[in-house]
Amino acid sequence: MARRFRHTHAKVGRHKVGLVSAGIILLLAAAAVCAPLLAPVDPLALSADILQPPSGAHLLGTDDLGRDVLSQMLYGARVSLLIGIAAAVATTLLGTLIGGIAGYWGGWLDASLMRFAEFFQVMPTFILAVLIVALAGPGLTRVIAVIAALSWPQTAHIARGEVLRLSRLEFVDGLRCLAVPEWRILLLEILPNAIGPVVALGSLVVGSAILLEASLSFLGLADPSSVSWGRLLSAGQRFLFQAWWLSAFPGSAIFATVLAFNLLADALRDLLDPRYAG
Repeated sequence: MARRFRHTHAKVGRHKVGLVSAGIILLLAAAAVCAPLLAPVDPLALSADILQPPSGAHLLGTDDLGRDVLSQMLYGARVSLLIGIAAAVATTLLGTLIGGIAGYWGGWLDASLMRFAEFFQVMPTFILAVLIVALAGPGLTRVIAVIAALSWPQTAHIARGEVLRLSRLEFVDGLRCLAVPEWRILLLEILPNAIGPVVALGSLVVGSAILLEASLSFLGLADPSSVSWGRLLSAGQRFLFQAWWLSAFPGSAIFATVLAFNLLADALRDLLDPRYAG
């Protein structure tokens, strides 16, 4: 146990970039949760201070309606992180279940599910997401559902590969000899051991979901009643040369957050997947 702990500690220590990324994500999450306490004013409150640059009164400036950009950034972090994490959780659960069933039972079921997954993979994800949201209407729940519905195939493929590998191990044959039901072997024994690479991919899905939500918001297809970084970026494009801060701050936040989740995914892959020695 002590040797395993030292080995894990050494692997964590080698991923300083991953630790920094995790710290950035935790700070963003804390800022999002504490947005009502940290925001100087209501993010939708109008004022006469129109297009004011960053100053002591407004640390990140104001927009064309006099709204405080810092307050909008804090509340926008709530929406962006909520959509990213919720979409990643839904994608991971759906993809792991489908991939696990395909890999464990195999045969025609495996072939059918994987062909179904490949159908989604060859579709242009962004264009399909724009089409679905435009037809179904904006809303956080709809955006999360669309992202999850379009992102699960890659997770399913990885989960299938892990289940195929684990189902051939001796402990599975031992469980079958003890008359343990097949569904119990899959859900309680194999899938928990296959979760490492899937969790690492889930971090990538968070970044992709945030980027996709920002793209939809930029096109005006997000919930108009909520503040998100994509909507701030969309509103700022009209004043790109007149008020640079309206685009610079939300754009930088999206870039930093997506990069942090991508770097964290790389570190998690090494820590959770035994095939990567680091």
